[in-house]
Amino acid sequence: MQSGSTCSLTGDCRLPDRATLPSGLYKELEEFVNQLPTKEGHLVTVLHKAQSLFGYLPKEVQQFVADYMDVSLAKVYGVVSFYTFFTMVPKGKYPISICMGTACFVKGAEKVVEAFKEALNIEVGEVTPDGKFSIDCLRCVGACALAPILTIGEKVYAHVSADQVKSIIAEY
Repeated sequence: MQSGSTCSLTGDCRLPDRATLPSGLYKELEEFVNQLPTKEGHLVTVLHKAQSLFGYLPKEVQQFVADYMDVSLAKVYGVVSFYTFFTMVPKGKYPISICMGTACFVKGAEKVVEAFKEALNIEVGEVTPDGKFSIDCLRCVGACALAPILTIGEKVYAHVSADQVKSIIAEY
């Protein structure tokens, strides 16, 4: 059982209330779900919308989606943990994603990762104390001719070298 959760005699467990996250975002997510032709088959779509609203999918949001979509929390968690696009931890305002696929790795992506870690003083999977940047590595993004490649938010950087890292950060 989760710390702070409550369980009824029927074994129905609930996570702490969602007061820790902005309530207006839940309303917006409800409106999005209500506009779908049917809830069935739209779990991934709803999770994408939830992540775009909240920035990540903490347990409270997963529980809300499970309840609202009439599916189990286990099913929601299974989808969230399976697809690498989804995250259960907050990301920085400018999330840095560095490709570590074979082509990128061979062309120096590991040095780029190290340069970002050093420049931002955080490890992969962490967020800077000011909440501005986070670093993640991902599998092949299918742009091998541009190796090594990284994204910051929606912006793509191709043929990146470790010496470019400080100037890339300076853009933000």
